[in-house]
Amino acid sequence: MADLYDIIGVSKGASAEEIKKAYRKKARELHPDANPHDAHAEERFKALASAYEILSDPAKRSNYDRFGNAGGPGGFGGFGGDVFGGGGLGDIFEAFFNVGGQSSGPRVSNRGVDLETVLEITLDDAIAGTASEVKVRTALSCDTCDSSGAAPGAKVETCGQCQGAGQVRQVRQSILGQMVTTSACPRCGGEGKTVSDPCPKCNGEGRVIQDTNYTIDVPAGIDNGRTLRLNGRGAVGPRGGPAGDLYVEVRVKPHKVFAREGDNLRAKLSIPFTQAALGATVAFDTFDGPVEVLVPRASQSGRIFKVADRGVPHLRGRGRGHLLLELDVITPTDLTPEQETILRQFAEARGDAVEEAPEGFMSRIKSAIRQ
Repeated sequence: MADLYDIIGVSKGASAEEIKKAYRKKARELHPDANPHDAHAEERFKALASAYEILSDPAKRSNYDRFGNAGGPGGFGGFGGDVFGGGGLGDIFEAFFNVGGQSSGPRVSNRGVDLETVLEITLDDAIAGTASEVKVRTALSCDTCDSSGAAPGAKVETCGQCQGAGQVRQVRQSILGQMVTTSACPRCGGEGKTVSDPCPKCNGEGRVIQDTNYTIDVPAGIDNGRTLRLNGRGAVGPRGGPAGDLYVEVRVKPHKVFAREGDNLRAKLSIPFTQAALGATVAFDTFDGPVEVLVPRASQSGRIFKVADRGVPHLRGRGRGHLLLELDVITPTDLTPEQETILRQFAEARGDAVEEAPEGFMSRIKSAIRQ
């Protein structure tokens, strides 16, 4: 049997968060939607889901690390079988003290799998909050059989092999004597019920695969890469099993003017050198409308002006970040002859050494004056 850590792609000492992150990454790669008509990818996706089910559960992971399976030791020292078998303390007492009693019910969860999708929004939506739709391919309840898995008129019956317990028990010999183990019933798959005539629409699964749209309420202030969890919006389980959860990763598109730094916004405030030298009040458009920025005389490129409370709303709590404007002093590139003459006179008055006027410069000035 393949190592579960290898299936997910992590080391044995990986943290729960690392396992979850690696699982989600591989799940996106192997999801049937991304690999249509690829049976191998579908099998790997199923194996990935089974491995994550075990390694995401602390108790099952501990048993797997110690004994090589999720239930517990196969007899002490690995003699095969499973002394716990997923049955808990009741099976331990029965194994050593021959305590009888029927199992309380199926032990195999029929909860549907969790799903993941990606939602792209603009920075404007991240700041203001929005309601957006996502399209998800998922398992939904079959409306023909009402999730029972039985064809119209057919009956759902108690499994004759496990008598509705969802488990079968076996007596195994070990170095300590007889050991009683339990496992999911092979006939009903741990559900405790069977269907004699399966529903033709869902083939007895009680669910069908199809596309559906969900509306996602994106809170104001959400950041790029944040994941929203929608309880019960994942795939439904077989034959009326509860649905898993839907995880929506939010990706914020880059903005042509603003860059986000935590809850602050940063942008360039570009002004001509005359305004930087003499000072000016400059209007700047924000997500909440224009603001006026007072630029003192003799301001240099790189100076930061803070506009309070014009940044991103705090995701948790009240208030907002700030808008940070970095001054960018622009050198003119389209001087008229008159402007160039004035600028050369200004440089001469300051004693600044500048390049000589290009050839033909005086003739252009005379031509401009004549006009």
